[in-house]
Amino acid sequence: MIGQLYYEDVESGSEITALTKQPTTRQLVMWAGASGDYNPIHYDKDYAQSRGLPGVIVHGQLKYSFLGQLMTDWIGERGSLRRLTCSYRGMDLPGEVIICRGKVTRKYIEDGQGYIECSLWLENARGEKTVTGTAVATLPTR
Repeated sequence: MIGQLYYEDVESGSEITALTKQPTTRQLVMWAGASGDYNPIHYDKDYAQSRGLPGVIVHGQLKYSFLGQLMTDWIGERGSLRRLTCSYRGMDLPGEVIICRGKVTRKYIEDGQGYIECSLWLENARGEKTVTGTAVATLPTR
């Protein structure tokens, strides 16, 4: 993020600055250690394939954290992420590019604070949405 984003800087329909990720198998192992999610579909290719998967897949919660980073990077230090939700729609594989995107769907003032509601999603390299979600954040006003 460059500088602080302010409530007055965004409108409904404003796009959130995209965030590109390319998770690696190593990152999945590190995430497993940090999160405690040691399901072998996230680090053991043979096991994942024995379960009908194309190979190791990215943890859903890691993809969820990418959406959180998308928002917190964009709103800046003085912004506050109030709510984040997501729904998993497809699998992502390590080594593939994942693009985190979003758009402001609504903005309003409540109790003197500037709120924004956003629609969020992750896209794979084929343009398929593998995660969709929403966020509510507050931004400082000028």
